[in-house]
Amino acid sequence: MSRRGSQVALTIIFVLFGFMLATQLRVRPSSPGSVHYQRAEELALLLGATEEERDRLRDEVRALRDQVAEAMVATESTESQVKVLQEELLKARVLAGLTEVKGPGVTLEMHDSKKEIPPGQDPNLFIIHDDDVLAVINELLASGAEALAINGQRVVATTEIRCAGAVIMINGVRLAPPLVIQAIGDPETLHNALRMRGGVVDNLSFWGIEIKIKMEQEITLPAYTGTLNFRFAKPVQKEGS
Repeated sequence: MSRRGSQVALTIIFVLFGFMLATQLRVRPSSPGSVHYQRAEELALLLGATEEERDRLRDEVRALRDQVAEAMVATESTESQVKVLQEELLKARVLAGLTEVKGPGVTLEMHDSKKEIPPGQDPNLFIIHDDDVLAVINELLASGAEALAINGQRVVATTEIRCAGAVIMINGVRLAPPLVIQAIGDPETLHNALRMRGGVVDNLSFWGIEIKIKMEQEITLPAYTGTLNFRFAKPVQKEGS
C-alpha cells in the first residue's frame, strides 16, 4: 500500500475512534456523587416550599380561630340580649294580664247582706255595688297584690268595674253576687290588710255584706281574653332609641 493510502486509512480509523469515544462519553451516566447533590438540591427546594405552605396554613388557621372566637362571643352576646328581651316581654305580659299566672294569695267571697232591712232604710245599702268591689281591689293592690281576677275575669288596666242595673259589669261581662275575688301576693299581708280594724271589710260588714277570706298556698288566675285596642294612646319615641 502506498504512503498516501496508509495515511487515509489512519485518518479514517482515528475519526471513527473519536466518534465512538464522543458517543460513549455522551451516554455515560452521571457519577453517584452528582446524583446525590442534585437530589439534595431538589429536596431542599421541596422542603422550603413545604415550610412556606405550612406557615401560610398556620396563619390561616390562626385567623380562622380568631374569627370563630369572635363569632362565639357575638353569638353569646346576642343570646344574652334575646334572653333579657324575652324576660322583659314576659314581665310586660304578666303586668298586662295577658298570660296565665299562679302563686300564693287569697280568695275572697262577697255576698249580699242577708240582714232584715229595717223600716225606712235604703235596700241598696245592703247589696254589693261597684264601689264596694273597687274598695276591695284598691286595698289588695295597695297591699302588694300582683295579679287579680273577679269571677274568672282578669283585672287589667282597661278593666271597668261598674254597676249595670242589678249586676256588676267587669270586662264587658255581667256578673251577679256572689263575687269571688282572687289575688296573688303574700297571703298574710293581703289578709291582714283586708281585716284591719276600720278597713274595707269592717265597713262592708256594718251593712251585713258577707266577706269570707281564705289564704291560699297557690291559686291560678286566667289570662285576659278581651281585646286591647288603643285608638289615641301612642308610645313615645325617645331620641336615640
